[in-house]
Amino acid sequence: MTGSDTPELAAAVSNAGGLGFLGCGMRAPEAMAQAAAAVRAATDRPFGMNLFVLDTPQPDAAEVAAALERLAPLYARFGLAPTVPTRWCEDFAAQFEALIAARPAVASFTFGILSATQVRRLKAEAGSLVIGTATTVAEALAWQQVGADAVVASGMEAGGHRGTFLGDWEGSQIGTLALVPACVDALDIPVIAAGAIMDGRGIAAAQALGAQAVQMGTAFLACPESAIVPAQRAAMAAARATDTRLTRIFSGRPARGIQNDAMRALQPQETQIPAYPVQNALMGPIRRAAAQAGDAGHIALWAGQGVGAARAMAAGELVALLAREWRETCGGLSNQ
Repeated sequence: MTGSDTPELAAAVSNAGGLGFLGCGMRAPEAMAQAAAAVRAATDRPFGMNLFVLDTPQPDAAEVAAALERLAPLYARFGLAPTVPTRWCEDFAAQFEALIAARPAVASFTFGILSATQVRRLKAEAGSLVIGTATTVAEALAWQQVGADAVVASGMEAGGHRGTFLGDWEGSQIGTLALVPACVDALDIPVIAAGAIMDGRGIAAAQALGAQAVQMGTAFLACPESAIVPAQRAAMAAARATDTRLTRIFSGRPARGIQNDAMRALQPQETQIPAYPVQNALMGPIRRAAAQAGDAGHIALWAGQGVGAARAMAAGELVALLAREWRETCGGLSNQ
């Protein structure tokens, strides 16, 4: 949800009885504090904050030059001059301190793993529950080992970036239906299911697999409180599961989104693209210009395979509908 979330969305979900989240992976520490304050001004309910665990890279100059040359036609399309950014990403250490200062009820992480010391600090200094993201059982066990309170088992159907940090990418593309029960069987801490869960039936199904909660992203992108631009809303409204692909072209890390012109144009060169966050920073000006121009062909249209079931309604109404669908599904199953 990073870049698509807003304090309004997080507060609306929490006010309705869910756990709203701020996606802070690309927020500066000051912006994290401001967003947390905005949520607290709109709700007295608990909310969470999510960060990307990563080191600031020092890419080779030749690699950067080659990447800019590769992207030159896209820069030119929007009248931009290819330039090396002043920074590749936010400093994680500074973000981590800002997270502790913000004291969210829940702190979650993806792209990597915290140390046991960092987990203890979050619990002791911020009073936060700590949730890690896993795409394999090995990753889930690693999070349990460092003291996480729960793990999100993120199936390959999920929209946006893959959270893989152990093993190879291909071997970590495990579906939600296979991943969730495997994690439940292996762990002593709660498992949260994620990946193509779009309605109350999906929530009930995840519980049947042993999950104690679900994490939903794509389902809330269509809400008016989200920050996605009109071009992305239109693309989502017309998309189906078969329209999504895993791609590295926008950020350098595999992520699922609706296929568009940029993905098709750069796909032949995908193996040469620098890793996240270098490619992400280089593509930033193109994404922003495309969004301003309403050009859905060059925006990162992150969405999961459940995109065809997204419903454009206020977040609070969606939470209420999900709860009603869940109760109806559970009632129907008990009568069979």
